Amino acid sequence: MHNHSRKQISNNLLSNIAYVMLLLLLAWLPIPLGSNRPWAWSMMEVAIFSLFGLTLLSYSLNYVKQTLALYWPIVLGLGIFVVFQIIQIVPLPSQLVALISSNIYLLKSSYAVADAEQWMALALDPTQAVISTIKGISYYLLLLATLLLINNFNRLKWLLICLIAIGTWQAFYGSLMALSGVEKSFFWQFNNNNAANGSFVYKNHFANFLMLSLSIGMGYLVAMLNKGKTRLNRAHLTNVLAMFTSGKVTLRIALAIMVIALVLSRSRMGNTAFFVALSISGLMALWLMRDKSKSLLMLLISIFFIDVVILGSYFGIDKVKERIEDTRIETEIRGDVNEYSVELIKLFPETGTGGGSYYSTFEMVKGDDVKSFFDHAHNDYMQFTIEYGIPATMWLALLIIVTLLHAFRAMKHRNSKMLQGVGFATAMAIIGMLIHMTVDFNLQAPANAAIFHIILALAWIAHSGLKSKKYIEELA
Repeated sequence: MHNHSRKQISNNLLSNIAYVMLLLLLAWLPIPLGSNRPWAWSMMEVAIFSLFGLTLLSYSLNYVKQTLALYWPIVLGLGIFVVFQIIQIVPLPSQLVALISSNIYLLKSSYAVADAEQWMALALDPTQAVISTIKGISYYLLLLATLLLINNFNRLKWLLICLIAIGTWQAFYGSLMALSGVEKSFFWQFNNNNAANGSFVYKNHFANFLMLSLSIGMGYLVAMLNKGKTRLNRAHLTNVLAMFTSGKVTLRIALAIMVIALVLSRSRMGNTAFFVALSISGLMALWLMRDKSKSLLMLLISIFFIDVVILGSYFGIDKVKERIEDTRIETEIRGDVNEYSVELIKLFPETGTGGGSYYSTFEMVKGDDVKSFFDHAHNDYMQFTIEYGIPATMWLALLIIVTLLHAFRAMKHRNSKMLQGVGFATAMAIIGMLIHMTVDFNLQAPANAAIFHIILALAWIAHSGLKSKKYIEELA
């Protein structure tokens, strides 16, 4: 890419406005209860559609095609899933529905009006499926906009800083609420207790959001490590002293604040997912990033010792440990719910019951022993399989695994410190999400789902993007 064309891309006024819109959107998403209210996710959708439209206007068609071609597996793969979401809500000939899913056809025929319907949608609850599809399209467009807008290291750097700052603010606010003892939260006036949940309603969604933010922060810290061997000579000691006047100390304080809030959330799997994801990503990085092995090892040891042992002990990680030990008793009803939910998978394995339909279809199979109302399965894998069927869920799983492998490859093959760090960040975030999804419905919270799509985009950028050697990295 020539300098002239690169300047045109970087300095385009419309693209700069779109980029700022992206950062402001990310800052806003967690504030209105994790955007998990109809009015909040509607605002998110309008903002994302506007952002994507402005992004398209910013660049030539040739640039859009060439850029997205770099990331074609995720662009095509996720696009196919979005098309499937649309197919679920489009009326189809009843004979075709019977051929695709006999149980959907039988169920819909049983409550059809007297003049038998000739056309019907695959979704059992078309209204909820439309809502889920619009969300899905907006997440997809957010991913595409990110792939198009993050075309230089400066934009990548400030996107990472923005995500870290948002997580730190949420962590500070959540910790303040948990430690304050006030009855009502400062914002939204929700009942407050000693478990941190930030501006989210559900503490596990808050913990998941922090886990994603911590992953980005850890990756940025890895990007700032010095290459080569770590020796305790005078020059190294000077570097250590210089660190205390650089952005590294600010970043470590931000990470410490987020760890404190994660512990205060009392989320069992949120804490488990973070520490397991950090351990796995750290071991992979030690294996793959050979030029940073010693400094990386020292960093990981400091994270575990300072953040886990000291901060965790002071702010009550023992309470999280107690909750983990008591998990079997506390989650017994959740296990029953999962057993009943499996029946829905058996009934509708081909195309599922339709996006957003779990809360209504679960009533069909739940036993008399389940008295509570469940609007989500406490397992994202199960909910996706119920609502979209086994083939579509397997397709999504394949996309995520391929993206994770590309994040690992970025750590190994990219020469850029920043891109290696982004590879670490996205690998850790994906592993953490895959773990946390086993017991919660984090991807049903729009703020978390949107941030996760950004992280998927960043994994592909780390592996396949920003390849010009003339780009200059500027780390804080």
